[in-house]
Amino acid sequence: MTIRILLIDDHSLFRSGVKQLLQREPDMEVVAEAADGVEGIKRAKEHTPDVILLDLNMPGLSGLETLQLLVQDLPETAVIILTVSEEADELGQALRNGAYGYLVKNIDAEALVNAIRRADRGEAVIADSMTAKLVAQFRVQGSGPAASPAGERDRLTPREREIVQCLARGESNKEIARNLDVAESTVKIHVQNILKKLNLNSRVQVAVYAVEHGLNAGAAGDGN
Repeated sequence: MTIRILLIDDHSLFRSGVKQLLQREPDMEVVAEAADGVEGIKRAKEHTPDVILLDLNMPGLSGLETLQLLVQDLPETAVIILTVSEEADELGQALRNGAYGYLVKNIDAEALVNAIRRADRGEAVIADSMTAKLVAQFRVQGSGPAASPAGERDRLTPREREIVQCLARGESNKEIARNLDVAESTVKIHVQNILKKLNLNSRVQVAVYAVEHGLNAGAAGDGN
């Protein structure tokens, strides 16, 4: 199955280079390009791509604002931030706003292609250089886990908490199904229920939530 991709970046030369790279892959197709957030949202609605590569620093509508609108309008599309920024604050905001991943533009070609395939499978993709910054940011936010709003944490079943831990480790649905010895379709249902209970938009947001609220480690208990 072909992965349909939208590029949103205000640098035409960069878009051209990425497009040429991706078009060489037999399972990828760049269906549209956009030079700013407004145009990007329009193209996204027209083409409903599988994956969007989105720059953060653009004139007019910012990358983070564009991200929020894309996640709202196209919740099934995996949005990957592809930027020069290595600021931990922007990384955290992007993941909380629903990005599937955060990559920096010095990434090599093979890693970018693999990241797109992983995001299309529903996996989180974060540049190695940013992972330590993300962990450090969570540590700075407080000495212990934050309180869960409105008892959301308590509404998760033991099995759902177990799956939350798997999502926090960046596991795909297939890996979770294999590790927990359940059907992949069952995992998908659990993930949907978790998103609904926690009022989140993506599995990456679940992973961030897990770290912030102390749900990313420890025994989850038995359950279905």
